Amino acid sequence: MGALLDKKAEKLVVLSLAGLTSVADYFVLSTATNERQAQALADAVEAAMKAEGRRPLSIEGYQRAAWILLDYGDVVFHVFDEESRRFYGLERLWGDAADATAEFAG
Repeated sequence: MGALLDKKAEKLVVLSLAGLTSVADYFVLSTATNERQAQALADAVEAAMKAEGRRPLSIEGYQRAAWILLDYGDVVFHVFDEESRRFYGLERLWGDAADATAEFAG
């Protein structure tokens, strides 16, 4: 999460999906103000995870940058532009998920 905060990610939320799905344990949601920032956020996540010896299983949406998804298996990072975040509403879709943002803020 530090990598996202360093690059000025907005509306940072971590959802704990434990017990709700086998897709991932956590979704990390963030919003970028423009395409360049969205790509910078995705790059920062990838670099931080690589420093921990982790590589993404997949990266989707990088070129268009409206919704960039970085899948690390147990954690999936979602970098949205404002419009896409509102439209897809993952917080609403996963309304039963616990907000784990505070656990990762330190």
